[in-house]
Amino acid sequence: MSTGTTGSGPYYLGISTEVEVFEAAWRRGLPVMLKGPTGCGKTRLVESMAHRFGVPLYTVSCHEDMTAADLVGRFVLTGGDTEWVDGPLTRGVREGGICYLDEVVEARQDAIVVVHSLADHRRELTLERLGGQTLTAADGFQLVVSYNPGYQSVLKDLKTSTRQRMVGIELGFPPLDAERTIVAREARVGDPAADELVRFGTAVRRARDAGLREVASTRTLIAAAALMGEGLAFRDAVIAAVATPLTDDPEVREGLLELIDTYGVGG
Repeated sequence: MSTGTTGSGPYYLGISTEVEVFEAAWRRGLPVMLKGPTGCGKTRLVESMAHRFGVPLYTVSCHEDMTAADLVGRFVLTGGDTEWVDGPLTRGVREGGICYLDEVVEARQDAIVVVHSLADHRRELTLERLGGQTLTAADGFQLVVSYNPGYQSVLKDLKTSTRQRMVGIELGFPPLDAERTIVAREARVGDPAADELVRFGTAVRRARDAGLREVASTRTLIAAAALMGEGLAFRDAVIAAVATPLTDDPEVREGLLELIDTYGVGG
């Protein structure tokens, strides 16, 4: 799980073997598939690895209207002339670096299929709009995708043919001690405030079946800690950063408020 940034760049507090697996995959040019709940540190892991490897990071936030051209590139009009502009995937292939497709299951399948030749032994990208020109991935290129398995459905899932081209890393929320350190360091607050928030977050996760589609992520706890660092009381900070974003349901919200009052008084 991520712990923020320093003057030397992003850093990451590894909880299991995710860093070692990621590094091994990068050295061999293998693509990586990150799975985990919202706010557990998938993006920060990628940022940290790009900094560690000393390579550019090209991040694409996937959505249902994304086309292959958004990844590969397109012709655009410039001053009356038509010129080709590389997309983020093509730039990564040409120059080396990590191309990160965030929430990849949100993209259309016909857009994602363009990565198949990059994600196997060929490590090639074919630019159909440039007459079928084929690019071989530069040294240091790596494809990384991520998604939240809790949002999977028949319509939003990766094809098996895509999955089997990748090394899988599954992330979750960190253990209590590690999450306490993360929240304290990221939000620059004291350990007591971080401990109070982490205990509350853990209680919310245990109550997931009480109508919540998502639980309190480490990201939301960091946001609440940051508000507390600016002088807000625990209750006000957690309502703003956790309860309000998590639900609009009056009954579920009332249950969260009860939890907030319990953990906000040292419960």
